[in-house]
Amino acid sequence: MNDLRIKIRDIEFPTPVFVASGTFGYGQEAADLVDLGGLGAIITKSIGPQPRLGNPAPRLFETTAGLLNSIGLQNVGVESFVKDKLPFLKSLGVPIIVNIAGRSLDEYIEVARLLEMHEGIVGYELNFSCPNVKEGGLEFSQKAEVTERATRAIRDLTQRLVIPKLTPNVTRVSEIARAAEAGGADAVSLINTLTGMAVDIETWRPRINTVIGGYSGPAIKPVALAKVYETSRAIKIPIIGIGGIMNWQDAVEFFLVGATAVQIGTANFVDPRAGVVVAEGLREYLASKNLRNIGELVGLLKILEV
Repeated sequence: MNDLRIKIRDIEFPTPVFVASGTFGYGQEAADLVDLGGLGAIITKSIGPQPRLGNPAPRLFETTAGLLNSIGLQNVGVESFVKDKLPFLKSLGVPIIVNIAGRSLDEYIEVARLLEMHEGIVGYELNFSCPNVKEGGLEFSQKAEVTERATRAIRDLTQRLVIPKLTPNVTRVSEIARAAEAGGADAVSLINTLTGMAVDIETWRPRINTVIGGYSGPAIKPVALAKVYETSRAIKIPIIGIGGIMNWQDAVEFFLVGATAVQIGTANFVDPRAGVVVAEGLREYLASKNLRNIGELVGLLKILEV
């Protein structure tokens, strides 16, 4: 049997292929298009303490090999989430990880405390790395001491998984990951989007309202792989790899460089079934390599001898 099950701490996931926050809504949007039960986990759209409209349009622009976005953490707010979104998510039988965002540490704590009152959530992904909001945003994952303090604050109020999501827009992401580990994180997600921009040469205006936004898609995969590899050599907790994964072959690369699980992001906009298709491809790949489980693939990268 080619087993795709993984564990992060004491939580078992049926496959190591999750859908990334901000690319799959709250699950309901794709329910008629994909077998949601075939996903390893659903990571929700970011949830803050209050509803948020996000940034004004234009806030999406497709580039040659990726997607530039400046959504600005648009969300329904935590109270509406638990009332209108969580009941559906709980009915799926799929592990649910809620992505939490805030403008201050107090807001992260506020959201987590409210979510702690409700069942059906296995963990929190802490959005410490959004590049397209004016308040908070990147500060939480650009300064090691802030990352550690914020992670510890959430760790102290929950027994659920705590998973900081880190930015690549730093000199050494491994230093930030070590701080998250020291703060009690169960895993880290990386990478979030790179900062990027695009310009309309006819109007001489930026393509998105905020000028600079988050860049995702296949073009960032080499950067993401390098950051996961760097971090895998620095921490002991699992890494959930993200960045440019469009098919199962891309996912295999992430496992080889040290990821325990992966998230599918931009590919969901192309095909909402991408997470399920990638998992099926991984199972076939394990069989072709005579590997019994996905864990045997993690970190198998062979370094070229010089």
